[in-house]
Amino acid sequence: MLLTLDPMYWLMLAPALLLGIWAQARVRSTFARAEQEPAPMSGAAAARHVLDSAGLQNIAIEPVDGFLSDHYDPRAKVLRLSPHVYQNRSMAAVGVAAHEAGHALQDAKGYTPLALRNAIVPVASFGSGISMTLLMIGFLLSSATLIKVGIVAFSAGVLFQLINLPVEFDASRRAKAQLDALGVVPRQEQEHVRSVLSAAAWTYVAGTLQSVMTLLYFIMRFGGGSNRS
Repeated sequence: MLLTLDPMYWLMLAPALLLGIWAQARVRSTFARAEQEPAPMSGAAAARHVLDSAGLQNIAIEPVDGFLSDHYDPRAKVLRLSPHVYQNRSMAAVGVAAHEAGHALQDAKGYTPLALRNAIVPVASFGSGISMTLLMIGFLLSSATLIKVGIVAFSAGVLFQLINLPVEFDASRRAKAQLDALGVVPRQEQEHVRSVLSAAAWTYVAGTLQSVMTLLYFIMRFGGGSNRS
């Protein structure tokens, strides 16, 4: 099964791939512009302020390597921020840090989509990792059963991304509300934060669209057990 040789595959994924390229370019350019705008505190300090104001003093904040590798770990109750976000006093850093703090607020409030997302992480990770192998073996052996199991396994990853969309959008909504309510970012400067969060949201949309279109391709090509390449 050589997807790279199938024009139908690229035709179906073209919109998602183009959207992904545009979204990644927008994230980097928007972040670079917002990084030039000074903020009254660093990303780590802003996140700490948001968390403490919500009574979440138990949530630790740690630096982590990588560019925009920021994330909240609900199991360890730790918010990890990349170097560009942790120490910089910029609107970009404050926006990203507040977004990740938004995930901690979701966790504390028992936000249902976040709970669902966290619950299916092991299944989604396993399914995404093994799906291509099952599809390849099923194709080589002309096994309709293996092909269908591979499609189901891939579906777990798609489900994760679909659930993840509202989680990410809600975290950004909470971030904007907290930054406004706490006065962390002056109202006249909030546009920079909104731009960063909006750009990041489009990367999630593009990734989800790509996964959905890939799943539809698998169903169209191999859902009936066909062994066409």
